[in-house]
Amino acid sequence: MAIEVKIPTILRSYTGGAKAVDGTGDTLSALIDNLDGSHPGIKGRLITDDGGLHRFVNVYVNDEDVRFTGSLDTELKDGDAVTILPAVAGG
Repeated sequence: MAIEVKIPTILRSYTGGAKAVDGTGDTLSALIDNLDGSHPGIKGRLITDDGGLHRFVNVYVNDEDVRFTGSLDTELKDGDAVTILPAVAGG
């Protein structure tokens, strides 16, 4: 099962500069675990110590915000596209 994950600039130091990487997993949580196996440390930038998504990280599966589709339990299938976006604040 190949799932393309688009990586924001701020996290590319974990992926060797790659803008996108492939991962596997039946759920978003499993995908993040898989990514952390290939790109150590990336999980810590996405997941809190309590096991939830950091509030300043937005994750989309096929353009749908996972906060409304099951968060880390969002089911994935072959060919899905996952986009990780850091929240932007300004004034």
